Amino acid sequence: MDAASRQSYVAVLERLNTYADQADPQQLRTVADELLAVARMLHGQLPLRRALADPSRPGEDRAGLLRAVLGNRIGEPTKELLDVLVAGRWPSASELLDACEQLAVQAFLASGERAGTLAEVEDELFRFSQVVASHRELATALTDWRRPVEHRASLVETLLSGKATDVTIQLAKIAVGGLGGRGAEAALARMVELAAARRDRSVAYVTVAHPLSEAEERRLSAALAARYGRDVSVKTTVDPRVLGGARVRIGADLYEGTIAHRLAQARNALASR
Repeated sequence: MDAASRQSYVAVLERLNTYADQADPQQLRTVADELLAVARMLHGQLPLRRALADPSRPGEDRAGLLRAVLGNRIGEPTKELLDVLVAGRWPSASELLDACEQLAVQAFLASGERAGTLAEVEDELFRFSQVVASHRELATALTDWRRPVEHRASLVETLLSGKATDVTIQLAKIAVGGLGGRGAEAALARMVELAAARRDRSVAYVTVAHPLSEAEERRLSAALAARYGRDVSVKTTVDPRVLGGARVRIGADLYEGTIAHRLAQARNALASR
């Protein structure tokens, strides 16, 4: 997003967060479902998206246009959020669509937050992303754009039903639909980070040869929190190929301390002599 888009998105996200402070989980879930339905409608109606993002039309007119199209199919809380959304400045129709979808994601997360299950949602999304990453056939099935998105969402439902919260399942379905044009694995990673951000945390992706003990994970989390000045959620992947040590990625920062990496460096140094 450019500066104008970010400002527009922040405005509507603040409105959602204000509503979330006094809404219950089911009310937020209804808003999330309605926002997602609107995003899907806009996806199939390019002329409408363009009209709603047209900077030559006053924001109030664009909000009125969307209300007229939607009629009574959604509730007033969702309409008020969409009023703010479409009245913002969007350089392109696609950015408006992405913002609507992201707002739906935030509403699902807010529902989990109010229900007290947000940390659980974060962990479930990460574990599902690991399952997808470790099974190539599954990853292919979930990212095959030749399959209708409904089929991919149905596969997610089959895999997670009874094993994850409903919020997790809905977010995973959005992810396999290609959140913001991302592939399924990247979209799931983004979901994990958004869930952590709602808890005022960063995410550290840690790769080790053997599972960390709870004490080791707590020490690593505390060390990273001290370095970055905020709480950190540690997400661990076990990969015997690293041999030992750890690889830690947090945001754009990568700390490579695996034995495999050190051996590779030594081999390269010897080869260059």
